[in-house]
Amino acid sequence: MKNIINNYVKLTQTAIKKIKNFILIKKNKNLKLRIYIIGGGCSGFQYQFTFDENINEDDMIINQENIFLIIDPISLQYLKGGEIDYIENLEGSKFIVNNPNAKNTCGCGSSFNI
Repeated sequence: MKNIINNYVKLTQTAIKKIKNFILIKKNKNLKLRIYIIGGGCSGFQYQFTFDENINEDDMIINQENIFLIIDPISLQYLKGGEIDYIENLEGSKFIVNNPNAKNTCGCGSSFNI
């Protein structure tokens, strides 16, 4: 794999465990977690997550404990130094981003602005 940039964005142990579990359930070792940012949400930008088998030519890849996180170059600039976690609470379960670049975030934690 090319474009590996370890330590740019980190996954918590909880997120790694959840991703490994999902890969086991789906019985597909080629799955990788993709994070990308789209416009919208309460605060201007919104985090999106999906599991993907494909890596685009310009994607950046982070390998942490043999779990691969894929980030496109445009989204990458907004995530530097961030941490991806996984939470389960009364509101449900989801991946969240602790992003030091975000000036404001909304109450749900899925949107931010710079």
